[in-house]
Amino acid sequence: MHLNGKRIAILATNGFEQSELEVPRDKLKEAGATVDVISLERGEIKGWDKKDWGRPVKVDKTLQDVSPDEYDAVVLPGGQINPDLLRVEQKALAFVKDMYDQKKVVAAVCHGPWLLIETGIAKGRRMTSYKSIKTDVINAGGKWEDKEVVVDQGVITSRNPGDLNAFSAKIIEEMKEGRHTARSAA
Repeated sequence: MHLNGKRIAILATNGFEQSELEVPRDKLKEAGATVDVISLERGEIKGWDKKDWGRPVKVDKTLQDVSPDEYDAVVLPGGQINPDLLRVEQKALAFVKDMYDQKKVVAAVCHGPWLLIETGIAKGRRMTSYKSIKTDVINAGGKWEDKEVVVDQGVITSRNPGDLNAFSAKIIEEMKEGRHTARSAA
């Protein structure tokens, strides 16, 4: 229970990749963290499970009801639909950017780095993503690497569902050791 007392936001909407929300959520809870699924609206959001719609997940809070001050980290699941919908929502972008500016852990997997691109966080940062958005990362000034997990000053990225164990373990490690607080001004 390394993360007792830590609060983690998972920012998602309809079309999140099922495993990319559920695996980190469950592993972070097992480590002792309080995890809230935050979305644009109350109720439930529906996942995408490989090739079709997946299971719904209960939304704990909406973006309008929370502040980055309440959380120690934010996790951004991928899937193609979810981050594409979120990257045009100013409240979602402001939440992610505020978390980053407060030197908190920002973790994105698969297509989730689209939000890091949209907020300017990707610029100059070593990171990875799903292979189809590699060019997007590079064009945004990111230094793309083909590794299961890449960490650059508290920004954690992974490529796909096959990387979720390493991704989740790295989030726990970064939060436990407080390494993200050493982030320099970018």
